Amino acid sequence: MKETHKKILRWYEKHGRNELPWRTTEDPYHIYLSEVMLQQTQVKTVLERYYFPFLKKFPTLQSLGTSPLDDILKMWEGLGYYTRAKNLHKTAQILLEEGQIRGSAPALPSSIDELLKLPGIGKNTAHAVAAFAFKKPVPVMEANVKRILCRLHRLVSPTDKTLWESACKMVDTKNPFEYNQAMMDIGAAVCTPKDPDCSTCPLAEVCSGKEEPALYPARKKRTVPSREQHILLHICDGKLSLSQRSGKFLHGLWGFESTNTPLDNAEHIGEVTHAYTHFRLTCHLYLHYEKKPSQEHYFTINEIEKLAISKVDEKIVKRFLDTM
Repeated sequence: MKETHKKILRWYEKHGRNELPWRTTEDPYHIYLSEVMLQQTQVKTVLERYYFPFLKKFPTLQSLGTSPLDDILKMWEGLGYYTRAKNLHKTAQILLEEGQIRGSAPALPSSIDELLKLPGIGKNTAHAVAAFAFKKPVPVMEANVKRILCRLHRLVSPTDKTLWESACKMVDTKNPFEYNQAMMDIGAAVCTPKDPDCSTCPLAEVCSGKEEPALYPARKKRTVPSREQHILLHICDGKLSLSQRSGKFLHGLWGFESTNTPLDNAEHIGEVTHAYTHFRLTCHLYLHYEKKPSQEHYFTINEIEKLAISKVDEKIVKRFLDTM
């Protein structure tokens, strides 16, 4: 295993994405933020549009914890999975309160058990923060690493327990930071889902599945269901009504009213579609002109631009403007 570790580290030194900003910092908060942003989101998207602006707005855990949730959701706008942003905020508030009680600045714990107690931090995120921010000798488990482990051991449909056991046996305890980063990069650049480049893989000599890598793991057939909504846009004195969502989906964001039956006097102005990870949404839009306000909140277009709204609501605003 020592020789394999050496090959992995040599590969990482030459081919790894060493320049990524969350790999060149020792700030646990910056590393934690990157791990949360990278859940369900590509590195390119996080790097080009979200990571630096977010840190400029909230440079410390203290600034994050003392800011209104609306400000955080606005900076998260378009990144999706908004529960991540809310959990970041909750975690910062918890750590801020603990710091005030202990008379110290808010700080992330280095223990995996303590990290797991914080909102939104699951096993992999806890391991990642522990390995990358605190150099703990633990493995990280994300999609690329899972694929590598399946091919190394010819695992078709392994359980999470099996994968974690394999990862723990294989981790380089002396160089957990470089090893884990390398494993993720090897999966992203070499041991890819389609057409893996086994000839350049530093794990080729110990890989049991290199003859038929496409068999491991088994591919899951995925169908994306379709959903439809009727969206009612109340307009009064040139202002549109939005309300802050309280349900689990898109909680905390501002949005337009969804209705089962459009009002008889509402004008149909078209449709917008949006693809989420688990379903595709079609919104049928109806405009309802009011002489007197019937809703609680109304906003001008300029005011709406300052609210935290979802991508689909951005599309609805654009469709509305196109009809004017």
